[in-house]
Amino acid sequence: MTLRSTALLGYDHVQLAMPRGGEEQARAFWTGVLGFVELERPADMAGRAGAWFGFPGGQLHVGAEDAFVAAKKAHPAFRARSAEAVTELARHLEAAGCTVRWATESPDTARFHVDDPFGNRLEFTCPR
Repeated sequence: MTLRSTALLGYDHVQLAMPRGGEEQARAFWTGVLGFVELERPADMAGRAGAWFGFPGGQLHVGAEDAFVAAKKAHPAFRARSAEAVTELARHLEAAGCTVRWATESPDTARFHVDDPFGNRLEFTCPR
């Protein structure tokens, strides 16, 4: 590692895109299904389309794009507290109507993908 990489502590936030007008769908998914907390945006950003959400360890920002295209490959990967928690979360998301796609390429990792309401790929993972 170099000084440049060791100077970094981690991610502050990840931003995903959504179509203009998708704030209520975003809130329903990120706060209603996943239990994130909606964060107040700074005053100079409050009038912009989108929403910010917090969870233990970080933030997720969702911004509106006029020419929206869902991220099918690029994605945030959320680390769970345990492999059991990954399984519980998958069951919860399935019960909420989401399609869970288990990833089995790495047998020493519990991990699955799911799409947000706009088709953006999300990953949930934890070493076994």
